[in-house]
Amino acid sequence: MTGHEASNYLRERHAIRRTAATLAKLRCVGGPPFRKVGQDAIYEPADLDGSAGKVKSGPLASTSELGPPSGRSGHAPAGKAG
Repeated sequence: MTGHEASNYLRERHAIRRTAATLAKLRCVGGPPFRKVGQDAIYEPADLDGSAGKVKSGPLASTSELGPPSGRSGHAPAGKAG
């Protein structure tokens, strides 16, 4: 499927919002696996399903189960006021 179709698939099947432009950017920096057909990038549903499983959490009863965001403490670095 094309980038636009993959975008719709992720939204409808997994509730993950990735525009076709975002998928194009992710092809450069690492994202869902894709294949090339000539100059076109195409996505397979199984690859999108696997990629979605990597970004979605499991079932949660509370947001506190997630812990703090990675690499951020919620505080400004010392000497820098926010």
